[in-house]
Amino acid sequence: MNASKPYILVVVVLLLVGTIYFINSNSVKKGGSGESVAVVPRTSSGQDEMKKEDKMKRYELAKEITTPDGFINTDGKPITIGEFVGKKVVLIDFWTYSCINCQRTTPYLNAWYEKYKEKGLVIIGIHTPEFEFEKVYQNVLEATKRMGIKFPVVLDNDFSTWNAYQNRFWPRKYLIDIDGYVIYDHIGEGGYEETERKIQEALTERMAVLGESGAVNAPVTKEFPQESGSRSPETYFGSARNNQQADLLFPNESWNITPEFAQNSAPNASIVYRYTAKDVFFVAEADTETVVEVLLDGKPLGREAGADIVKTADGKTVVKIKEARLYKIIQGSQSETHTLEFKIPNSGLKAFAFTFG
Repeated sequence: MNASKPYILVVVVLLLVGTIYFINSNSVKKGGSGESVAVVPRTSSGQDEMKKEDKMKRYELAKEITTPDGFINTDGKPITIGEFVGKKVVLIDFWTYSCINCQRTTPYLNAWYEKYKEKGLVIIGIHTPEFEFEKVYQNVLEATKRMGIKFPVVLDNDFSTWNAYQNRFWPRKYLIDIDGYVIYDHIGEGGYEETERKIQEALTERMAVLGESGAVNAPVTKEFPQESGSRSPETYFGSARNNQQADLLFPNESWNITPEFAQNSAPNASIVYRYTAKDVFFVAEADTETVVEVLLDGKPLGREAGADIVKTADGKTVVKIKEARLYKIIQGSQSETHTLEFKIPNSGLKAFAFTFG
């Protein structure tokens, strides 16, 4: 019996080593110190070199992707910005999937990708999370499928690429020309026609540099402006956001407040919030599907019911919450002031934020 113990120990150690190897082999290998690194510009000569010197004075070189946490839509292969310099035009889009502003930008990105991918455009979505659940690879993967995103997406869970660009906004787009310079950037929604014309200009220059024939003259994607009128700020349930949950009327004894979210510890909890906006969105999740009744000024929702609202046979309006994401609650026709009430029958719902449009 005693003689067999060393062999058992060896087997256990081998199993542990094998498990660690398996986990590591299926995760992204992080390299470097996380410091920002500029891409190497395209090699050029003669008159082309004079143009590049002018760019050096006007623009900064793009920064490379650093310490990525995963890749989507890349056939399982890592990608870099540098590999496209001298070959493609690259549009970087910083986003996170629970951000409504990012969601409203995505259709334009999808349209540009389909329209210009054969003309030399590469789009890379840099997914930098606002909440912990947005660091989960499967959550991001499901979101890209739900939004119809087919261009490459890189998970930037540690904000290293975000910081390399000194970015502070979701969404934000950076356009990188064939030489590797950031020739244009845009913060937030809107400006889609302007952005697409810049893309066309960069693609036209690329064709000239590479000696390709043809033209980039497709009509720009029609822009549909979003009317907001929101006077209510983004409101976070977690304690890390200046205790904004104090503005939310719910019994303190029914809720556990964490830095990121509030979770009801007892059934039959409620949230009451008075807002001024056209649209209301709710970022939340639950371990098991929770059917939350939604009231507006004490009544079930009518025409203003958002896309995630379901009307029951007994006339109630509810939202079914399970996966961690943004839920569309109110989609009104104009900005108005109302009182929104949630009745939560089960314990365990995690409320992250109200955002408005």
